[in-house]
Amino acid sequence: MGYVEARNLHKHFGEVRAVDGVDLDVKEGELLVLLGPSGCGKTTLMRMIAGLEQPTSGEISIAGELVDEDVPPRARGIAMVFQSYALYPHKTAFQNIAFPLEAIGKSAGEIKRSVDWGAGMFGIRHLLGRRPRQLSGGERQRVALARSVVREPRVFLFDEPLSNLDAQLRAVARFELKQFQRQIGTTTIYVTHDQIEAMGLGDRIAVMNKGKVRQIGMPQEVYNYPVDTFVATFLGSPPMNLVQRDVHTIVGFRPETFLPKSAFPAEAPVETFQFRVREVEHLGSDRLIYGSLEGGFRSDATVISDIPSTITMPIVEGELHDFAVPRANLRTFDPQTGLRRDGRAA
Repeated sequence: MGYVEARNLHKHFGEVRAVDGVDLDVKEGELLVLLGPSGCGKTTLMRMIAGLEQPTSGEISIAGELVDEDVPPRARGIAMVFQSYALYPHKTAFQNIAFPLEAIGKSAGEIKRSVDWGAGMFGIRHLLGRRPRQLSGGERQRVALARSVVREPRVFLFDEPLSNLDAQLRAVARFELKQFQRQIGTTTIYVTHDQIEAMGLGDRIAVMNKGKVRQIGMPQEVYNYPVDTFVATFLGSPPMNLVQRDVHTIVGFRPETFLPKSAFPAEAPVETFQFRVREVEHLGSDRLIYGSLEGGFRSDATVISDIPSTITMPIVEGELHDFAVPRANLRTFDPQTGLRRDGRAA
């Protein structure tokens, strides 16, 4: 059992509230992603769960057992994988994977069987005799993962483990990590500032900002129904368009839902906008159209349309076009609080 609970968790560094009243429930076997910008408190939260930082106040429990300053990291049943992988440069891959097992007094036979199993899971048996400098970034990551899994922890904690990989390798590693987590079913908390990682990996996403969890939910739920303007603009590339209709309402819509009106059936329930095109960016599979709305909207507020290549309508810079958004995809926000108010629960 490896579910994790945090209750009213605070961590202050002087006047800085790094974590400010966080409540969190991570379900047994779940992969929860902590997503947010640098300095939002996600790594501090994870380090408190690991026992590397002590909370200023609040409680953390793992598998129903309260863990406080009297429970050191090694006694929490947790395995961590860091951004740097933290491999010993003078040890072989075998020795790196075996190290935590040696530290708890496993026999040579048990260590050999466990290392062979972990290396086999990540396809690195042929690399066990090499040292870290002889391995690629992806291979070093697999060694770090194998080292963590052989401990058979109750909870995995990942602190941006893919950030040192190039984009292509990161996509492959993300897929492999998801498959690995599903295979072993161990509760996992994964910290990242990369929204693509978050959307691709998480069973649920907890979006953090300024020490607080702004929203938690399944990836598509958080993407389609952001609880406020921060989540709306942080999640999504390009981010959600936000335009102020009047002093009382901000209207939001995703770029991929904002398309030429001719792309919709005549009877489709849509809201039409006058869109002045400023720039067209061709990306192969789609086009990003940058411009502004006319008819009472601020002309300096940039609005983006993401048009798939299947829509071949010519879009000319400088021209005014009729664009539309399905009414079901429109979100409204309060301009004072930033909170969504279109009536659907977060």
